[in-house]
Amino acid sequence: MKKILLFAAVSLLAFSSCKRDKELTQKKEKIFKGSVQTFQDGKAWSWYEVDEAGNPLRIAIAIDDAAMNTLDTSAPGGTGHQHVNSISLKLHPKAEATPFSHILLDWAPKGHEPEVIYGKPHFDFHFYTSTEAERNAIPLYEQDSTKFLNYPAPAYLPPTYVPIPGGVPKMGSHWIDFTSPELNGAPFTQTFIYGSYNGNVTFYEPMITEAFIKANPNFERAIPQPAKHQKAGWYPTKMRISKENGITNVIIEGFVQRQAS
Repeated sequence: MKKILLFAAVSLLAFSSCKRDKELTQKKEKIFKGSVQTFQDGKAWSWYEVDEAGNPLRIAIAIDDAAMNTLDTSAPGGTGHQHVNSISLKLHPKAEATPFSHILLDWAPKGHEPEVIYGKPHFDFHFYTSTEAERNAIPLYEQDSTKFLNYPAPAYLPPTYVPIPGGVPKMGSHWIDFTSPELNGAPFTQTFIYGSYNGNVTFYEPMITEAFIKANPNFERAIPQPAKHQKAGWYPTKMRISKENGITNVIIEGFVQRQAS
């Protein structure tokens, strides 16, 4: 009898262990990693997570400590460092369930215009809804401003957003929230930007200083929402910073299904 009970206990333990391993494997398979690229003296990549039904949960940029600890401090175009300050990250094919096609990771060691506000070392995390080919075809603003100035209808952007004059080649027009702290007397730490080109909303952009990321390994904020969307799909409602196991993740999440209108 004791042998039977012992056998039953061992069998139950083995079954539980197999079940747990299977659950861990299934959980692991719900996170889909994009290709890894060299960034600074480390690595960066994208990842995409789905729920039990296969619906989008999160899209993220992951940057390892080797990269975060070797950030280029020279001015743009400087020759003191050989680090790569801008890379395009592919999303896993599974992410086609969202409107996003790729991510542009930009590190600005001296910030950028307007310098009085955004002249701090910071990251621009561009989550693009346009394709990489479409983005790369965007010319200099001075070369042809027509499509930069062809703004989307107001309902396709949050009501507190206004366009920054001009535009950036291979990016488009940038829209800022006039209620953001840095536009109302506070120092710039983090903000959320939208992008457009030729009548379309083309990117979502958390813009965050290096200092803020390092001081806030766990941070969450809402993403300002438009009244309408040009394309049907799953759209994020939150942005989050999460650092664990030597990896800094900048995440868009809280995906909600929207209809085109």
